[in-house]
Amino acid sequence: MNANDLHDIIFYAMYASLVAALIIIIERGLFFAYTRRQTMRLLRTLTADIRHLHELPAEFSQRNSLPATLIAPLLPQAANRSRDEINDVIDTQYLQSKPHMMRGLWLLETIVTAAPLLGLLGTIMGIIETFKALSAAGISDPSQVSAGMGTALYATGLGIAIALVCLLGNNFLQSRMEHINEALKVLLLRAGMPHTRQPIKPAAVQENGEKRYA
Repeated sequence: MNANDLHDIIFYAMYASLVAALIIIIERGLFFAYTRRQTMRLLRTLTADIRHLHELPAEFSQRNSLPATLIAPLLPQAANRSRDEINDVIDTQYLQSKPHMMRGLWLLETIVTAAPLLGLLGTIMGIIETFKALSAAGISDPSQVSAGMGTALYATGLGIAIALVCLLGNNFLQSRMEHINEALKVLLLRAGMPHTRQPIKPAAVQENGEKRYA
C-alpha cells in the first residue's frame, strides 16, 4: 500500500467519523429532549396516592420511558421501607440511569481527539506522495506541486473542522445531560418519599379570573 492509497483511506475514515458524530448528536439530542419532557411531566403527575407504575397515565408506562423505569421499583416500596433502604434504592436507580444517558458520547469524545490527528496524518501522507512525484519527475510543472500540497493541507483543515463540530455537539449534550440528571435525581427523591409528592403547579394559574404566579 503506497502513501496515496493510505491518504485516501484516511479521508474516508474522517468522512465516516463525521457521519457517525452527526448521527450521535441528533440521536442523543432527541433522546434528551424526550427524557426531559417525560421527567417534567412525571414530576407534575406524581402524587402521594400513586403506589404502582400502572396507576400513572398510559404514556408513562411505555418501555422506552427512562424516568418511569427508574421510579418503578420505588413506588411500591416507599411506604414499607426505612429511610436508609429507600436512599440505597434511589442511589442504585440513579447510577443505572448513567449508561442510558451517556450512550454514544464516548465515541463523540474520541472523534474530537482523533479527527485532528487523522487530518495531520493525511497531510503527512500527501506531502510524502508529493515529494515522491517531485523526485521522479522534477519540478517541471509547479502547478502540480501546488495542487498536491493543497490536497495534503485540506486533510488537516477537514480534521480540525470535524473536531470543532464534535466539540460543540459534545458540550451541548453534556450540558443537557447535566440538567436532566438533576431532574431525574429530584424525581427519584419524590418517588421514594410519598409525603413530599405534591402536584407541581404551572408557573401561571388562573384564580377568580385573575392571573397569579405561583
